[in-house]
Amino acid sequence: QVQLVESGGGLVQPGGSLRLSCAASGSIFSIDAMGWYRQAPGKQRELVAARASSGSTNYADSVKGRFTISRDNAKNTVLLQMNSLKPEDTAVYYCNARGVHTMIRRNDYWGQGTQVTVSS
Repeated sequence: QVQLVESGGGLVQPGGSLRLSCAASGSIFSIDAMGWYRQAPGKQRELVAARASSGSTNYADSVKGRFTISRDNAKNTVLLQMNSLKPEDTAVYYCNARGVHTMIRRNDYWGQGTQVTVSS
């Protein structure tokens, strides 16, 4: 059974920083890509940043230059460093693992979500 466990959310003032972490556990051979999505109240879930096992990255335009995604392929972990946070970054952030290869299948998985609130 594959699980994603997230940590690092919280309340921060505008201009502040937070770091989110996510660890995938289980009998995993490899993961094609790991990343972060977010969903604000009344809005659709959107991609924030993702990093493939090759090292290629993809960022939402709204976070470019402020957020940095990093990944440890060997440990199946992904970090999201968020700087210069804005109130519009407030959302529930979800870790995503796409293309998780185990002995018997290839699947996508989601974490339980962690709240990030940017407010003074």
